[in-house]
Amino acid sequence: MADSDTPHPPQLLPDAIYESVQPGTACLRLQTTHTREGLLDGAWWPRSRDIGAELPCLITALSEHLGPITRVGLDESAWDELPTRLTIDDRIVHVDSFPVGDDTILITRGDQDYFALLVVPPQTAPDVARAAMAEAVRADNVAQAGQILINTAPTQQA
Repeated sequence: MADSDTPHPPQLLPDAIYESVQPGTACLRLQTTHTREGLLDGAWWPRSRDIGAELPCLITALSEHLGPITRVGLDESAWDELPTRLTIDDRIVHVDSFPVGDDTILITRGDQDYFALLVVPPQTAPDVARAAMAEAVRADNVAQAGQILINTAPTQQA
């Protein structure tokens, strides 16, 4: 069996990644468990629905921890415009339209290693966004992205 035929276990995220961000920047939070049993691998809180402006920062941050990102899957209806590809850090990243809803982004590393991230709507209040992101990265999370956003939304007073 050639070395290229040997299956490689999925690479996990390093433990204890904490980086401060500048005010007004998008936020990214990743699950850092030694297994990938939850439905989501992390959460992303972009500043706008302009994918051309938002995606490069996300891909750069993810590449630092996961290695080269080859594809991104988004719901076209959730973004202002959806290009078919972007050049980010001198690499082409293909952008695919999937009916995943506006609350999810799919990230592909390599050929078949997928990550699913909750997308927190840009206009979300900071405390609600932090609660949703914290829920998304819990190792025992079994809720879909949309349900997390519903569960963490402020209750409406009648």
